[in-house]
Amino acid sequence: MTENNPEIDKITLVDENGDEALFEVLFTFHSEEYDRDYILLVPDGVEEDEQVDVQAYIFKPDENGDATEDDLIPIEDDAEWDMVEEVLNTFLDDDSNFN
Repeated sequence: MTENNPEIDKITLVDENGDEALFEVLFTFHSEEYDRDYILLVPDGVEEDEQVDVQAYIFKPDENGDATEDDLIPIEDDAEWDMVEEVLNTFLDDDSNFN
Protein backbone atom coordinates (compact mmCIF):
# COMPACT_ATOMS: atom_id res chain seq x y z
CA MET A 1 0.00 0.00 0.00
CA THR A 2 2.83 2.44 0.76
CA GLU A 3 5.60 3.28 -1.62
CA ASN A 4 8.47 5.71 -1.57
CA ASN A 5 8.62 7.84 -4.67
CA PRO A 6 12.22 8.77 -5.49
CA GLU A 7 11.00 11.22 -8.14
CA ILE A 8 9.62 13.54 -5.45
CA ASP A 9 11.87 14.10 -2.49
CA LYS A 10 11.45 17.79 -1.55
CA ILE A 11 8.72 20.34 -2.04
CA THR A 12 8.40 24.00 -1.07
CA LEU A 13 5.13 25.09 0.55
CA VAL A 14 4.01 28.70 0.95
CA ASP A 15 1.91 29.56 4.00
CA GLU A 16 -0.88 32.14 4.24
CA ASN A 17 1.72 34.86 5.04
CA GLY A 18 3.70 34.13 1.88
CA ASP A 19 6.55 32.48 3.80
CA GLU A 20 8.21 29.54 2.06
CA ALA A 21 9.19 26.35 3.86
CA LEU A 22 11.01 23.35 2.43
CA PHE A 23 9.61 19.90 3.21
CA GLU A 24 10.91 16.39 2.61
CA VAL A 25 8.57 13.72 1.33
CA LEU A 26 8.15 11.09 4.02
CA PHE A 27 6.25 8.77 1.69
CA THR A 28 3.39 8.60 -0.77
CA PHE A 29 0.64 6.03 -1.08
CA HIS A 30 -2.55 5.25 -2.97
CA SER A 31 -5.83 4.42 -1.24
CA GLU A 32 -8.07 2.00 -3.11
CA GLU A 33 -10.93 2.93 -0.76
CA TYR A 34 -10.83 6.63 -1.73
CA ASP A 35 -9.15 6.14 -5.13
CA ARG A 36 -6.70 8.93 -4.31
CA ASP A 37 -2.98 9.42 -3.89
CA TYR A 38 -1.59 10.92 -0.70
CA ILE A 39 1.70 12.56 0.18
CA LEU A 40 3.09 12.95 3.70
CA LEU A 41 5.67 15.65 4.36
CA VAL A 42 8.02 16.58 7.19
CA PRO A 43 10.03 19.81 7.54
CA ASP A 44 13.37 19.61 5.73
CA GLY A 45 16.43 18.96 7.88
CA VAL A 46 14.79 17.44 10.96
CA GLU A 47 16.63 14.77 12.90
CA GLU A 48 15.28 11.23 12.69
CA ASP A 49 14.22 11.12 16.37
CA GLU A 50 12.92 14.73 16.45
CA GLN A 51 9.19 15.22 17.14
CA VAL A 52 7.55 17.04 14.18
CA ASP A 53 4.11 17.60 12.74
CA VAL A 54 3.59 15.56 9.60
CA GLN A 55 1.75 17.38 6.82
CA ALA A 56 -0.59 15.18 4.78
CA TYR A 57 -2.31 16.05 1.50
CA ILE A 58 -4.20 14.47 -1.32
CA PHE A 59 -2.01 14.94 -4.35
CA LYS A 60 -2.35 14.59 -8.07
CA PRO A 61 1.01 13.75 -9.62
CA ASP A 62 1.53 14.20 -13.34
CA GLU A 63 2.38 11.33 -15.68
CA ASN A 64 6.02 11.49 -14.49
CA GLY A 65 5.00 11.27 -10.82
CA ASP A 66 5.92 14.93 -10.24
CA ALA A 67 3.77 17.32 -8.23
CA THR A 68 3.87 20.96 -7.20
CA GLU A 69 2.23 22.75 -4.30
CA ASP A 70 -0.71 23.51 -6.60
CA ASP A 71 -1.29 19.73 -6.92
CA LEU A 72 -1.77 19.35 -3.15
CA ILE A 73 -5.31 19.28 -1.81
CA PRO A 74 -6.14 19.54 1.91
CA ILE A 75 -7.83 16.51 3.46
CA GLU A 76 -11.16 17.67 4.85
CA ASP A 77 -13.04 14.43 5.58
CA ASP A 78 -12.61 13.04 9.13
CA ALA A 79 -12.84 9.41 7.99
CA GLU A 80 -10.21 10.08 5.34
CA TRP A 81 -7.94 11.67 7.98
CA ASP A 82 -8.37 8.60 10.16
CA MET A 83 -7.30 6.36 7.28
CA VAL A 84 -4.22 8.53 6.57
CA GLU A 85 -3.26 8.52 10.27
CA GLU A 86 -3.59 4.74 10.35
CA VAL A 87 -1.26 4.39 7.34
CA LEU A 88 1.20 6.84 8.93
CA ASN A 89 1.19 4.94 12.22
CA THR A 90 1.78 1.65 10.37
CA PHE A 91 4.65 3.27 8.45
CA LEU A 92 6.21 4.63 11.64
CA ASP A 93 5.81 1.30 13.47
CA ASP A 94 7.37 -0.61 10.56
CA ASP A 95 10.18 1.94 10.20
CA SER A 96 11.06 1.75 13.91
CA ASN A 97 11.55 -2.02 13.59
CA PHE A 98 14.51 -1.44 11.27
CA ASN A 99 16.39 1.08 13.48
